[in-house]
Amino acid sequence: MPQGLTVETLTAFFGWLTILHMGFLGFTAILLLAFRDRLAGLHAAIMGMEEDSVKKEYFAYMANYKILIFVTALMPYLALKLI
Repeated sequence: MPQGLTVETLTAFFGWLTILHMGFLGFTAILLLAFRDRLAGLHAAIMGMEEDSVKKEYFAYMANYKILIFVTALMPYLALKLI
């Protein structure tokens, strides 16, 4: 481990990383709930997709991002807290 990189430093890093990711996920969820139809229309026009499939992709994006947060930020944080 590089000098100065302690378990406490890594724990703080992963803790803040988790908070930032959860904040971004919450912001995205609020944005999609508030402007779902408008955003779906815009993205459907840009990507050449149907609006219904764009809305399904929003859900898949949020689900995949949540899994990414759990695997890359939350689980390392919890593992370091147990040390």
